Amino acid sequence: MITIVVPDDEPPVLTGTAQEERLRKLGNVRVYKSRALNDEELLSRIADADIVYNIRSTSIFNKNVLENCPRLKLISIYGVGYDNVDIRAAAELGITVTNTPGYSAVAVAEMALALMFAVARRLVQNDRAIRTGSWARGYSSQLCGKTFGVVGTGNIGQRVILLGKSIGMKVMAWTYHPSPQRAKEYGVEFVTLEKLLRQSDVVSLHVLAVPQTRNLIGERELGLMKRNAILINTARGSLVDEAALVKALQEGKIAGAGLDVFATEPLPLGHPLRNLENVVLSPHTAAMVPEATLAGLAMAVDNIANYLEGHLTNVVG
Repeated sequence: MITIVVPDDEPPVLTGTAQEERLRKLGNVRVYKSRALNDEELLSRIADADIVYNIRSTSIFNKNVLENCPRLKLISIYGVGYDNVDIRAAAELGITVTNTPGYSAVAVAEMALALMFAVARRLVQNDRAIRTGSWARGYSSQLCGKTFGVVGTGNIGQRVILLGKSIGMKVMAWTYHPSPQRAKEYGVEFVTLEKLLRQSDVVSLHVLAVPQTRNLIGERELGLMKRNAILINTARGSLVDEAALVKALQEGKIAGAGLDVFATEPLPLGHPLRNLENVVLSPHTAAMVPEATLAGLAMAVDNIANYLEGHLTNVVG
C-alpha cells in the first residue's frame, strides 16, 4: 500500500476523527502530533511518503525538502493557502498540490465582520475599561451607510460582499480578474485598488499569499486610506507591510485595524502591535469552527481519494 504521512497535526484536528479513519483506508498512514521545526525534521517524517496530508502552514515544503522526497507525488493541503509550498519546484518534480477552496468561506467572512465591528464599536477597549472600574462612554463608529472595500473576490471575498451589503454598507471590490459578468453576479462595482483605498471606510483583505501580493498594503497604500479608515486582515500576514502598519496606527494615519494573521506567528512578545489600543488581535482562528474544520478535513481526504482513482480535484499552481 501507499504511504500517507501527516507531518504536523498539532494542535490536533485530524486525529481521532472520522476523516482520519477514512484516510487510513486509503493507505499506510503515519500521523505526527508535533510541528517539524526545520527542513531536516520535516524530511525525517516524509522522506518515504507517496502522499503528504498537510495541515499546518508551518510545514515548509521548499525545493530542498521536495527534492529529497523521491516517492512523493501528492501534497493534499487542508486549507486554502499554499504559500508554504514551492509550487514551481513541485511542478518540476511531478508533485501535484491540492487545497480545499471554500471550506471556510462562511467562517472567515464572519470573522472579518466580527473584527470590523469590534474595532468600529471599540468593544475590546470598553470591555477592558469596565473590568478595571471605568465607565468610558465615548463615541464609536456606525457601519451602516459607510463604504466597504473588499480586496479579493474568491469564495471568502464573495461572502464578505454579501455580509457587508446585508448591514447596509456600500460595497466596492478589487480583484486581479474583474469582469462585467462577475460584477453583476456579485452585485458589486469593481474599482482600482487606489480608488478602493481612497474611498473606503473599511478595507478587508481576502487574496491569496503569493509573491505578487507580498506587501500589497504598504506605506504608500496605507497613506491613501482615510484617517478614519479601518483595515481588516483575515488572509495572511504577508499581505501587509507590518512595520508600515504599526507606524500608520501609531501616527493616526488610519483609525484602527482588526488582525487575525501576522507576519510571524505566534505574534512575538514585545511586538508593538500588542501595545496599540486601536488594534484588535486574534490568533489566526478565523476558520476554527467545527463546521469549517470538518468540511476542510473531508475535502483534503477527498482530494487524495480522487487522485488515487485517477482524477484530480482542487489542483493549485
